[in-house]
Amino acid sequence: MSESTAVSPNPVPTRASRRRRALLILVGILVIGAIVAVAWWALEARYRESTDNAYVAGDIVQVTPQQGGTVLAIHADDTDVVKAGAPLVDLDPADARVALDQAEAALAQAVREVRTLYTTNASLAATVTQREADLAKARDDLHRRQALAGTGAVSGEEIEHAKSGVQAAEAALTTVREQLLSSTALTDHTTVENHPNVARAAARLAESYLALQRTAIVAPVSGQVVKRNVQLGTRVAPGQPLMAIVPLDRVWVDANFKEGQLRQMRIGQPATIVADIYGSQVRYTGRILGFGAGTGAAFALLPAQNATGNWIKIVQRVPVRVAIDPQQVAEHPLRIGLSLEVDVDVHDQSGPQLANAERREAVSRTAVTGDNPGASRQLIRRIIAENLGRGDARPNAAALRSNAGR
Repeated sequence: MSESTAVSPNPVPTRASRRRRALLILVGILVIGAIVAVAWWALEARYRESTDNAYVAGDIVQVTPQQGGTVLAIHADDTDVVKAGAPLVDLDPADARVALDQAEAALAQAVREVRTLYTTNASLAATVTQREADLAKARDDLHRRQALAGTGAVSGEEIEHAKSGVQAAEAALTTVREQLLSSTALTDHTTVENHPNVARAAARLAESYLALQRTAIVAPVSGQVVKRNVQLGTRVAPGQPLMAIVPLDRVWVDANFKEGQLRQMRIGQPATIVADIYGSQVRYTGRILGFGAGTGAAFALLPAQNATGNWIKIVQRVPVRVAIDPQQVAEHPLRIGLSLEVDVDVHDQSGPQLANAERREAVSRTAVTGDNPGASRQLIRRIIAENLGRGDARPNAAALRSNAGR
């Protein structure tokens, strides 16, 4: 027994050493993990600000009529994708066509009336010339009779009649000159095409033509149709919402960060965005465009009354606008209101916290209005040309002013 006892090892020290070795390994792992965590925080984590309180935002373009009318046709419905300039709604054009016909007739009448003014000027100018000749003849008769007054060949009564004839001729000449001045005042420094009466009638025609064109309502932008509430046969009024269009190629992110997270955030810092609809396998890149002018509570429909006696401090959030790469949005489309996770890299803090430059270009613009001013101008020119006739009855303006001023 003594020999077996001397040969067998002692199990107690062996288990203690193993336990000590495992504890040292665990402590080492914990120390290494702590070092890695501290290093990761110092080099990366402290330069990251993230939130899951973020949503897709975008423009919602309301489609409204510019004039009233009855709906005859609807060319787009909810979820349809339309291009800018595509027809959306047709209104009854009957009233607009009648108004356009009346405007065309009014323009033609105005052109003919102005032509009459110029013809009257020419007639009055000829009358002035005739009255001048009559006055010269009356004066010659008076001079001849006055020269024969001493010879007895002409009586005093004839001389008085000659004087009266001169006075009558002078009065007639003065009257027709005043008429010419009054008539030329309506046409001076103008032509038939740019006369105020013709220009006013042309403007009314252009207005009527525009009203007829606006009975066809077109899409101002490309996008997806939403909130279509117009129905056939409805009498719509100007400005009444008919439907809306969302341009899904121009969306952005509204990320609501806690107020304490804004200390190191600046405009222009890069951001990584993950959408719940696609998961973490799809990551968008973006950059900060700007910060809201106040917290969400400050602009809420019912702002918090913090001056009450039961006040409790609540950490506020500030909306931060983040732009998304359009190419990535085209590859993986987003829809307004989708939930997002936004992670902002705050390493570069050289940018401003407030935008310090004025915007020098339009936020958005459309070149599609459904209007065609060139067509109305062409119609106006055609009507004026048709009612001018072959010859222009307008006399020389300088001659008219010369005759009227003698």
